[in-house]
Order: sequence, then C-alpha cells, then structure tokens
Amino acid sequence: MALAVIWFALFFQLGNLPLLQPDEGRNAEVAREMKESGAWLSPSYDGIAYLDKPAFYFKCVALSLAAFGNNETAARLPSALFGLATLALAYGFCRRAYGPRCAVMAVIIIATMPLYVVLSRTVIFDIALAFFMVAAIFAGYRAEEGEGSSRRSWYLLGALAAGLATLVKGPVGFLIPGLVLFGFHRVEGRRGVGKRFFAPLNLLVFFGVTLPWFIGLSLQHPDFPYYGLIEESFHRFTTTTFHRSQPFYFYALIVAGLFLPWSFILPEAGVAAWKNKWFKSPADRLCLVWAVVVIIFFSLSKSKLPGYILTVTVACGILVARLFYQAMADPEGKPARIIYRAAITLAGLCFLVAAAAIYLSPRMASLAKPMRLPVEDAEALGRHFLTPIILLSAVGGLGLLARFRRDAGLCFALFAVFPVLLFTLNLGAIQVVFNFKSARQLAQQMPPLPAETQLVFWGCFPNGLPFYLNRTATLVTRDGGEITSSSNYILFCLKNEPDWPTNLVSTTHFDEWISRRKHPVYLLAHADDRARLEAVAGVQKTNIQQLNPQYVGVQLPAP
Repeated sequence: MALAVIWFALFFQLGNLPLLQPDEGRNAEVAREMKESGAWLSPSYDGIAYLDKPAFYFKCVALSLAAFGNNETAARLPSALFGLATLALAYGFCRRAYGPRCAVMAVIIIATMPLYVVLSRTVIFDIALAFFMVAAIFAGYRAEEGEGSSRRSWYLLGALAAGLATLVKGPVGFLIPGLVLFGFHRVEGRRGVGKRFFAPLNLLVFFGVTLPWFIGLSLQHPDFPYYGLIEESFHRFTTTTFHRSQPFYFYALIVAGLFLPWSFILPEAGVAAWKNKWFKSPADRLCLVWAVVVIIFFSLSKSKLPGYILTVTVACGILVARLFYQAMADPEGKPARIIYRAAITLAGLCFLVAAAAIYLSPRMASLAKPMRLPVEDAEALGRHFLTPIILLSAVGGLGLLARFRRDAGLCFALFAVFPVLLFTLNLGAIQVVFNFKSARQLAQQMPPLPAETQLVFWGCFPNGLPFYLNRTATLVTRDGGEITSSSNYILFCLKNEPDWPTNLVSTTHFDEWISRRKHPVYLLAHADDRARLEAVAGVQKTNIQQLNPQYVGVQLPAP
C-alpha cells in the first residue's frame, strides 16, 4: 500500500500538467540556461544574473534536463526524487524508534498530505531544502544517542546536511535544524550540546561545503554578500519588502487546509496528548518540538509562504502515525475515539462539498472572475465535477461505516486513499486551471520562430515561455517591474547600476533599438497594449496576431 500511494502521490503523470507561472516556469528556465551555458556557479534567468537563490537546486534540474530533455517530467523529476528520499529518511527514523509497521504508516501519512504532494511535484526548492533539513535534524538526534566515534560521525553527517541545505536556499538551511535540535535538547535537559554542535570538525565540514560557493560567487558578483545576507535573508524575515506578509495565524490555516484529511486529527490529538502525557519517548518529543519551533519561527517572519513549513509534514506525520498505531492496538481507547470522531468530520465535510459541487457545477460561469479564469475555462471546470462528486459521496459513506464499525484500520485506509484518488481522478479539472496559468498553450499558439528571430516582450514577461521556446527574450520595460515575480535581484541591480543588461531595453529607447536591429523580431505584448503594437506593425507593414485573449504578437521581418 505504501509503495502504491507513493507512486501515485509523487510520480503518476508527473509531466502531464504544464509548468505553472511564475515559479515553475522561471526555475525550469534558469536550469535550462544553466545546462546550455555550463555556468554552474552563477545562474542566469533570461540571460541576466539570477542570484535570488543558490545554484544547487538548479544544478539538479539542469542535470535532469540534460539526461531526459527539456520537458515537464525532467524538470519535476528532481523534486519527486527529493520527496521520495525524504520519505526514506522518515521511514528509517520511525523504523528504529517505533518499528516497521508504524514507519510504513508514517510514510503513507506524509506522502498523502496535500502540501507534501504539491511541492514534491513542483519545480521549486522547498522539497530539496526539506530533505537536507530533515537529514540534519535526524542526524543531530542520533548523535546524542551515541558516544565517542558514533556521536562524532552523526554530527559530521548533520553538518554536511546543514551545509547542503544552505546551498539550496541560504541561511534557513542551518537555522531551522539548529533551532529544532537546541529546543529538543533543552526539553531533554541535556548539557554541553552547544559545545558539541559547534565542534571545530563540524564547522570545518559545514564551511567546507558552503564557503567555496559563497566566495566564488562573491568574486564574480561583489554585490552578492550584501544582497544574499541582508536583502534576501534578513529583510525577507523582518520587513514586508517582498509583499508576502500574512497574519500571525497564517500557518494554522495552512496546517488545517494543506494537511488534510490528517489535520482533522491534530487539534484533539494534541490536546489529549498534552493532558495524558502521551509523549513518553524522546522521538515523540522531538517531533512535537520540531512542529512547534518551525511554525512559531515562520509565524514571526514578515514573509510567509506555505512551503516554508514543509518539514512540519514529517513531524506531524510521525505523530499521527503513532496515534493510529495505538488506535489499532486498542479499538476502544482514547486514540481510537479521536480517530472515529475525525472520520465523522471527514464524512460530513465530504457530503457538504459534494452538495456544493452539485449546486455550483452549472453555475461556474458566474465564478469566472473571482477565480481569475476565462468564462469558457470556468464552464469547462464545472463539467469535470461529476467525478469528485461521486468520490466525495463514497468517502463520506465509508467514513460513516468506519465510525460505526469502530474500525481504525478502515479509517486509516480511507484517510490515506482519499487525497490520492481526489488528485489522480481529477487531473482533467486540474488541467483546465494549469493550462490557463501556464505558458505552454501560448507557446503552442505562436508561429514557429526561426533560430535567428529575436523574441521580444513588450511590457510583459510570461514566465515559462522562454523554457517552452528554448530561447531567451528581450524585455522592453519602463522600470523592470514586469520581472518582479521572477527576480528581486535583477530589480536590485537595476536600482543600483546605471547600465542595464543587454536583454533589457527601456521603453524610451525602444524606437532607437528597433531601428538598429539586425535580425527578425517577434514582438509579444498584452492585449491591452495592442495599439502600441499596431503602431509598430504599421511602420513595418505587417499584421497583428491575436494569440489568445491575453496576448497579441507581431512578426517583424529583418531590415
């Protein structure tokens, strides 16, 4: 069951959906350019230095693209493999601490949390970061269980993992494992842990991994130390500059919504565990401290995204597996009663959502504007509602059956299979949304562009289009704001350097630039800027192409 769940959750039709804008399209394109240029130290995006994140994850994706081609499957494969490797770490930890049955249950629970599934199937850093942070935490835990050479070896492994986590996404890679382990050992009452953490050999391994990259990149880009440490790390945590501020309770909502259906168990289980002192083993207490520390740390941050607490899925998955293990051993005990009530809650929610889907299915056109979808796409989405309605109704019925039979095993199977089936059986509906929010269809709607044709974006930057067209583009812009969703470092450079990169052209200099060009140009713009393209097309005696409701384009022949 675990192998089947993992396959469907992480690998089933991995490349079927197009790359989402902006993150997937941008990250895949950075990796493609890295593969083409061979510049493995300093990534580039659209031919411009991209130092918002370290190069490690881009290297992994670039290797996958080199091996399997420029396609969605190859771009997402590293994330799926990191997701699989993180499950392997959780299995190994749980098997040693609790036994094989609990370990398998923990793996199934983690692999079916929506947050874990989504980020393991997305071209994004979070799952690679989670793998190394989880490895560092488990290594630090094991180190204090041993003595002498065993303790030293585990600490060295933890230092290596923390260094690699730093290469994935910066200082958070060592801060989170350090805070979790310090908090846990504080709860355990251990002394001298800080001295063992910062042993010279551990520091040598950590800096041996991170400093060559940091020094090499700083020599190529002298502004990187300030940007990476102050702008990208310190200011991201302490200011709202990155426009990702959320209320303090944001992560409570994320846990409730993106840990479903397992989140139905967490509130009552947490209260009962505290009252009845269920956390009797050190591994239980590690997972509890882990979840609390990570959620509090990122709740204090001024910049919040769901993926920041991805490692909490591992800690919560292990704790929920422990609860189910106890419930199956004693079907009449307190843990079992908590699970039965959660099954009733799941059943009620399924019936409620199924009823809402029945009502909304013929009325989806009226919801097109709030969902930011074209009316025809919203209607197409409504036509895909029959499958989830049937599934939700069946899960609701089975949830009631499991409750009244007092069958904790059936409850577990139902909780595990439900999110996997909901995802795999509704790829058609998901495809509608992804098609609209991706550049793949736009690339298919454009005419074939000869290799010598220069791609130019006027006042827009459809992330992912360069990846699908296998070429970089020139951006005509007033201040570079169109690339904000792609790179804060590029905007940082534009504000601090008088000379713009060659791939950026000021709108005030566009007429001069277009008159000096030596190659054919394909000019792409938002439909709202059609008048500007018509003026250019009139001078060049060519016609405007309406690619889709959002974009128009014009082919300008060589001078």
